[in-house]
Amino acid sequence: MDNQLDRRSFLRNTMAASAGTAFLSLEEKTLLAHGENPAPLKKPEKQGMPVGKIGSISMSRLICGGNLIAGSAHARDLLYVSELLTSYFTEEKIMETLRLCEENGINTIVANSMPKSFKVLQRYWREYGGQIQLVLQVFCHGDSIQQAIDCGAVGAHIAGTQGDQLCRENRMEEIAKAVEKIKDNGLIAGVAGHELRTPMAVEKAGIDVDFYVQTLHTHNYWSRKRPDQNKDIIDSWSEDNYFCRDPQATVDYMAKIRKPWIAYKVMAAGAIHPIEAFDYAFKNGADFILAGMFDFQVVEDAIIARQAIKRNQVRQRTWLA
Repeated sequence: MDNQLDRRSFLRNTMAASAGTAFLSLEEKTLLAHGENPAPLKKPEKQGMPVGKIGSISMSRLICGGNLIAGSAHARDLLYVSELLTSYFTEEKIMETLRLCEENGINTIVANSMPKSFKVLQRYWREYGGQIQLVLQVFCHGDSIQQAIDCGAVGAHIAGTQGDQLCRENRMEEIAKAVEKIKDNGLIAGVAGHELRTPMAVEKAGIDVDFYVQTLHTHNYWSRKRPDQNKDIIDSWSEDNYFCRDPQATVDYMAKIRKPWIAYKVMAAGAIHPIEAFDYAFKNGADFILAGMFDFQVVEDAIIARQAIKRNQVRQRTWLA
């Protein structure tokens, strides 16, 4: 078979003109909608990415998520995904992905405080001459804050699960002490949350964070809109298909906050295409986006991010970084 007959052409030639298109998957419909000869994405060579500053740290507005290192992934009902991710992301594949990030102007990664994260990043810095900056997810208790200090991270933020828990339980002094320790050691300090009450509680307590990491995504995806979905499940932030309970309330409240905002879960763990997700986040006030990326997604995501930033230079919430 002629190797020019790619999947998109095959779909168009065999199904587009028939009633069978009603049975195409969303992916197949999307392929058809892009036409037979779309302009190819060109791999940029050392392309720049717009940056913002948190404290003294200059960070790309698109930040790489660290699940690729940890081998964890939001899998919804698919039990094998984390194992698949771990198998795919060998150390060499991680190195390649980090290199692609830097080539496309992504200069920062957020990772969790697991030994694997430190090992892989330190190897990348040492053996590959990598310059990508690390912001570490930490916990108020234990040694993860000290690990961030010792391993050369430029920043640290309290992980979203703990940020939510401590704010629900009004344990604000523990957050304040953790933020103070991070800042006293020369790192930028933040608090992450899935629940809107988290930044609200931190602001009310007057804790002087340098930035927030807060979820934001639309509800325009299938598993959120299913009519048969149980409402109690859909309203639980901890479920694997639901991360931002009230997007508009989040947008409205964060518009009042005069601190840089890193938006995360913007694709609802892969349920929303980055074209829609990145535009929505930047348009509605995010200063940065944290996005998990496979190596084959990095170039396209970088292009989409640059375009979304350019489109949304003027917006209701001014750029705060």
